[in-house]
Amino acid sequence: MATTTTAEPTRRDFLYVATGAVAAVGAAAAAWPFIDQMNPSSAVLALASIEVDLTPIQVGQSVTFVFRGHPLFVRRRSPKEIEMARAVSVSDLPDPVARNDNLPADAPATDANREIKSEWYVSSGVCTHLGCTPTASTPQIPQGEFGGWLCHCHGSQYDTAGRIRKGPAPRNLQIPVYSFVSPTRIKVG
Repeated sequence: MATTTTAEPTRRDFLYVATGAVAAVGAAAAAWPFIDQMNPSSAVLALASIEVDLTPIQVGQSVTFVFRGHPLFVRRRSPKEIEMARAVSVSDLPDPVARNDNLPADAPATDANREIKSEWYVSSGVCTHLGCTPTASTPQIPQGEFGGWLCHCHGSQYDTAGRIRKGPAPRNLQIPVYSFVSPTRIKVG
């Protein structure tokens, strides 16, 4: 009959285990700054959502806010601007998709799918061509042919529903998730 003997752990075994444990902890400590730098900055976290007071915005006026480090357009559309936007057929648009984060990804780019309340238009203020910030059209200073926004860098023109109408921009302005928390206040994000 064979007998099995189990050897008692030696000091050398302890040193191997202790050295491995110290190496693992050291590697984790060295890797932590690289992993932590991938987290969003405190400025981004602070602006994860914003509330915008709509009361000072006049009819026909577009105001730019900062949301997550990028421009955010809020426009109070006039009845004429709403009528012009609704008259556009989706088949006439270079980008027929709504690009509204509040709706399914394949929703058509009708005026109704580009806003929550027809008087108020909210979107990202970043041109979809090269990331410039388009200039808003006003009754006093028209920008482009469609009454919305004009990106002077390369000539992209957007209508009052933020849809690309002319120029090299491939997509409509993106509409972030937002909701009305009161009749005169929205929460974006």
